[in-house]
Amino acid sequence: MSIQVLIPTPLQKFTADQSSVDLEAGTVEEMLQALDVHFPGILARLTDDNGKLRRFLNVYVNSEDIRFLDHQATVLSDGDEVSIVPAVAGG
Repeated sequence: MSIQVLIPTPLQKFTADQSSVDLEAGTVEEMLQALDVHFPGILARLTDDNGKLRRFLNVYVNSEDIRFLDHQATVLSDGDEVSIVPAVAGG
């Protein structure tokens, strides 16, 4: 499935300053692996040592938070848009 991944500004240094990339992936997990194949080093910024998404990252598939779907096992369809959004804290 061809999907579009929106890359947040802090991670664009890994994607040659691209704000979005097109990838082939059937699940969010496959998308993470494909990102690392095309942009080595990005996966370490997105996942912990156990391969789980870092707590300060939110991932959305077509505006749906994957925490309310199937997490990294969330199935992707052709044309889906995946947004990687760093959590923002303030005071």
